[in-house]
Amino acid sequence: MEMLHYEFMQRAFLAGGIVSILASVLGVYLMLRRQALMADTLSHVSLAGVAIGGLLHWNPVVTAFAAAVIGACGVEYVRRSFKAFSEISIAIIMIGGLGFAVVTMNMNQGLSKSMSSYLFGSILAVNTVELWLMLGVAAAGGLYFYFMRRSLYVLTFNEDTAETSGVHVRLLSFSFSVVTGMAVAVAMPIVGVLLVSSLVILPAALAIRIAPGFVASIWLSILIGLTGVCTGLAASYQLSTPPGGTIALALLLFLISGLLLKRGWLYIGKLRNKRHPQRVEQQSGEDVVMISQGTP
Repeated sequence: MEMLHYEFMQRAFLAGGIVSILASVLGVYLMLRRQALMADTLSHVSLAGVAIGGLLHWNPVVTAFAAAVIGACGVEYVRRSFKAFSEISIAIIMIGGLGFAVVTMNMNQGLSKSMSSYLFGSILAVNTVELWLMLGVAAAGGLYFYFMRRSLYVLTFNEDTAETSGVHVRLLSFSFSVVTGMAVAVAMPIVGVLLVSSLVILPAALAIRIAPGFVASIWLSILIGLTGVCTGLAASYQLSTPPGGTIALALLLFLISGLLLKRGWLYIGKLRNKRHPQRVEQQSGEDVVMISQGTP
């Protein structure tokens, strides 16, 4: 493992692992809440924060972080205003954030020439301050998902049921949006603005498709995210390709391969059922007897 001898690669693997865990968990909730595009929206809003930081000569990482959190609150506010058309909130905030970013970058020509690192990620250039920020956000996100797991579970599937169960739906939704904004902001250095949704959505998409339950999908999403990031970084080092794009392609390859394998497994199962119909009927009869006797 020659690449691990370099300090910048050690920081890259550590940063990718930290962010991938939080992003993978977050992705499961976003997928189930039908808000898969929220990560992409907030990444464009964080780009506006980068532009503001460059214009005012502030730290772009801090301004991007603040912009993503404000944008997340804006998404939730607009979503409440258009309950029948909740997807409009994502479109409105994305248009506003991207438009503001383009105008601000045009006011600072020096920034517009160095935007590739923000658009496509620069994980190999992650510094110690950014690494500590990622670790802090991941720790805060982990505590949030652990202590709020029951309320978030009910809220994810039905907000009306959550409200009747005593959950503070509005406060919980806003806090979830804030955590989403924080996660997107710290994920930007890993894969960039244009690919940040790949780190959030692709592991969750595969996990939800093949996992047997909600908890299993979260753990499987974490495993897929970690494996995809490590595979992408290793391939990027060996092939001298951009790390962000390589990580996104690795996760996409995992998704396609997983879906094809599941489809193939289901097809093989159908062929077995056609060849041995008596065995299937016998097994079904045994299941009925077990259920009637109360056997789990």
